[in-house]
Amino acid sequence: MTSVKKQIIAKHQQGLFDYPKYWAECYGTAPFLPMSRKEMDILGWDSCDIIIVTGDAYVDHPSFGMAIIGRMLEAQGFRVGIISQPAWHSKDAFMELGKPNLFFGVTAGNMDSMINRYTAERRMRHDDAYTPNDEGGKRPDRAVTAYTQRCKEAFKGVPVIIGGIEASLRRIAHYDYWSDKVRRSVLFDSKADLLVFGNAERPLVEIAHRIAKGEDIKSITDVRGSAFLTNQALPGWKGIDSRDIDRPGKIDPIHSPYEEITPQTCSDNEAKTTEDALFNDATLDVTKTAQPIQIADYRNKTWENKAKPWETTYINLPTFDQVKDNKVLYAHASRIFHQEVNPTSAKPLVQSHGTRLIWLNPPAKPLSEAEMDGVFGLDYKRVPHPSYGKAKIPAYDMIKTSINIMRGCFGGCTFCSITEHEGRIIQSRSHESIINEIEDIKEKVPGFTGVISDLGGPTANMYQLNCKSEKAEATCRKPSCVWPTICGHLDTDHTPTIELYRKARAVKGIKKVLIASGVRYDLAIEHPEYVEELATHHVGGYLKIAPEHTEKGPLDKMMKPGMGSYDKFKELFDHYSKVAGKKQYLIPYFISAHPGTTDTDMVNLALWLKSNDFKLDQVQNFYPSPLANATTLYHTEINSLRNVTSKNIAKEGGSITVPKGTIQRRLHKAILRYHDPLNWPQIRQALTKMGLTKLIGSGPNCLVPRETRNEQHAKNNRQGKNNSQGFKTSPGQNRPKSGQANGKGKRTPMHKKGLTRFSEDQFNDRKKKKSH
Repeated sequence: MTSVKKQIIAKHQQGLFDYPKYWAECYGTAPFLPMSRKEMDILGWDSCDIIIVTGDAYVDHPSFGMAIIGRMLEAQGFRVGIISQPAWHSKDAFMELGKPNLFFGVTAGNMDSMINRYTAERRMRHDDAYTPNDEGGKRPDRAVTAYTQRCKEAFKGVPVIIGGIEASLRRIAHYDYWSDKVRRSVLFDSKADLLVFGNAERPLVEIAHRIAKGEDIKSITDVRGSAFLTNQALPGWKGIDSRDIDRPGKIDPIHSPYEEITPQTCSDNEAKTTEDALFNDATLDVTKTAQPIQIADYRNKTWENKAKPWETTYINLPTFDQVKDNKVLYAHASRIFHQEVNPTSAKPLVQSHGTRLIWLNPPAKPLSEAEMDGVFGLDYKRVPHPSYGKAKIPAYDMIKTSINIMRGCFGGCTFCSITEHEGRIIQSRSHESIINEIEDIKEKVPGFTGVISDLGGPTANMYQLNCKSEKAEATCRKPSCVWPTICGHLDTDHTPTIELYRKARAVKGIKKVLIASGVRYDLAIEHPEYVEELATHHVGGYLKIAPEHTEKGPLDKMMKPGMGSYDKFKELFDHYSKVAGKKQYLIPYFISAHPGTTDTDMVNLALWLKSNDFKLDQVQNFYPSPLANATTLYHTEINSLRNVTSKNIAKEGGSITVPKGTIQRRLHKAILRYHDPLNWPQIRQALTKMGLTKLIGSGPNCLVPRETRNEQHAKNNRQGKNNSQGFKTSPGQNRPKSGQANGKGKRTPMHKKGLTRFSEDQFNDRKKKKSH
């Protein structure tokens, strides 16, 4: 059995570039990481030490995950090969580079494979920006699982380590929007040996060196930023129940006073008593059974030698079976998970899945500025692999002249998964490193015109913004540093960003430096000089920002600031744009159908858009991604942003409003596009049902015009056809009998009938018609 001492997770991890180089460093740096045996032969390799399997096309650029990880491991001395977008129907493609000496690294790519493949309405996409020629269908659903199983099949006994955004967001039991159920950790479905979450350079480098020294991957259980399966808790560790940290209440449904009350039988009462006993029975929880008391002797001991029980304490989350069937416990587990993301103070999380446990170590320590510089200063060619020829890769074309200046986000927006993946602490590069990358772009990017398309990251203006108090940062468990108000410990000085912009503009040959990443406007107004710099030099006519909504209800569930901050930013932006003699405009982004949003909220947002003369071309319906806070709200309809207790849930009226179902989600999206005549019938119907017919008309305060005779005529003509207005009709309803004309003396051509979209109650409607 492994010793207890070895299982203690180190508080300080070794520097990325402090490891002795692996012996294969003698082969030097490859022009491109090889994707074929022929390339390996040219490099003089007889085998690869590590093979990365990815769902993206291989682009040797620091915005692509496989390039960063591949080059990082290469810098450690390992020979790294790439298998990009393999045919997953057999093991053949996974044997292309032979058997790796150390392990396979598997990632779905820069995007979750399900989000990449399906729209927010669960419709399949027919394109893929990370594939040559934008071709869809080049990666499987749940790519991490599919790829891992093929790697295991190709070479039995070779360790497989999974990572990337898809694995990160599925590291514990999670709600899966596409199957509409709670799924197990991806470690169970994929059968991988180890999972690394986050950007993962630090844990992956440590694991690679330990495997290279002969350590069995099954014994590597103490690496921060990793997760694995085990049969029991690690030796020397003690568990505490998550419900002792943030105890959820037992929530009973609120009964309607008008509901008919059915007398209970003795068996009903007996069943209820049994259920209550199971819920509250502490003996069923191994962490609540009697334990021998251990008295520590603190006399004459230095701090280093004193017992620190919190360093060997893990948190027991509710089991998979519990969160699968109990939404209160799912919401509770989500709260605990999001509280334990601070790399300094987070405890390991343990969740039982049947007879096995998933052990989730605390997040890895953030990279220092020197380490960030080292990662982004590796020898990237900044172009796609030559095997793609002249094929266009849209994702590359979008970012080929952009520069990532930082990582992480402390905004905590509930619909976003950046915090769950990259963490809340901002990791920034030095000015020198960024300027060197500009020079690198000038030299390596074909057809460079002198325009840097972006200096940014998850957020444009969080560069070098960190907590001013090391003690507060080390212990903080708040999900956001800027909501509901900006934390007093947060440094909001944008001076380093302003200086960076000025240095970038001064580089010889640079004509323009644009800021394309989203600007956090509530932070920007804290430093008006930043807004002036931005509006004067770095906007190409339009600047995108994301208020997401105008109403307090949905904004609170998004953890976004109110519109007062937007108004202040707009005032500053318009002023400085005018001073600079430029006509520039803000492009606000909004989300429809977000949890907490009512139909009235959407109407008020649409009225705000109309009063400000905004006509949105594209609208994003809320997309529930795994592990995001908003996804928990969507699934449970419980406000997990506060303690999940009976008292707090009662304040929400029992549950929060969650727009679900195709009809309501389409309605919310249609309301945002109030100016589109195709949406008017659906909006009129909704306004009438809401008692807001005053908003139908030609007045300045009206949202949509009244129905015209032409619309009435057109509606009558398309009765029974598939349409985009959300009507509950389809080609299967009101269909003329065989041989019967369609009213104009002609049959409707098949190509004009479209696809059948059945409504939820269409069959009930049919039965009613038959009964008449």
